[in-house]
Amino acid sequence: MAGPSTAERGERQQESSGPPLVRRLGRRRLRLIVVLALAAVVLGAVTVWLLYGSPWLRVEKVPVSGTEVLTPEEVREAADVPVGGPLVSVDTDAIEARLRSKLPRIDAVDVVRSWPHGIGLKVTERVPVLVEKKGGNFVEVDDEGARFATVSTPPKSIPTLELALSQSGSSAAGLRRFGETRLIREAVRVAGDIPAAVARTTQAVKVRSYDDISLELTGGRTVSWGSGDKGAAKARTLTALMKAASGARHFDVSVPTAPASAGS
Repeated sequence: MAGPSTAERGERQQESSGPPLVRRLGRRRLRLIVVLALAAVVLGAVTVWLLYGSPWLRVEKVPVSGTEVLTPEEVREAADVPVGGPLVSVDTDAIEARLRSKLPRIDAVDVVRSWPHGIGLKVTERVPVLVEKKGGNFVEVDDEGARFATVSTPPKSIPTLELALSQSGSSAAGLRRFGETRLIREAVRVAGDIPAAVARTTQAVKVRSYDDISLELTGGRTVSWGSGDKGAAKARTLTALMKAASGARHFDVSVPTAPASAGS
């Protein structure tokens, strides 16, 4: 009787040895997957505890930088950072909103987590370019025309903003058309274009209407500037005109291509 063929012996060997090996490899792979999953769960739990439950990653200090007029204590008080709480859970957007709301002098603020124990507050304050007199105090106005702070003593070398807006005639029409806020922005625009040498002697920027803005200088001198348009050209013309007519008391650069001076 003939024995089994080579093909039959191969099939028998595969049946006797193949499936157990596959099953053993499958069990090892399953155990590895389970171990890795458990490790991931443990690692996640430890991470959550470190961030939220441990005493190591909590807010202990709130450094403040960039202040000029404000004090670091004022900024910290307004920020109301939850000292002692988990650093990861601090709402930096809420802190920024509180600072902007409580301290209008702040133009920009950067709230940064400083691991492992700090929340840093870097502020940029608004800088006044004009001051508006209100009763016995002065309201500071920045380069965007925003009124942001009231002080009892005006900053040195900052011109006064005078709104001489009539309730009738062209001034009233200009006020209705542009609004007080726009007119203040025009005054700020003019203040930014005044030549440096003239700016040092400028005491006030007076606004009668959108296209009737003038400067009051020391020594009783005045400058008719007109609107805020063509500021750079007007600045160059004023510089040249004041050199050519150094004894004049009134200068008109409202039309920079046709300047005029008068008085002595």
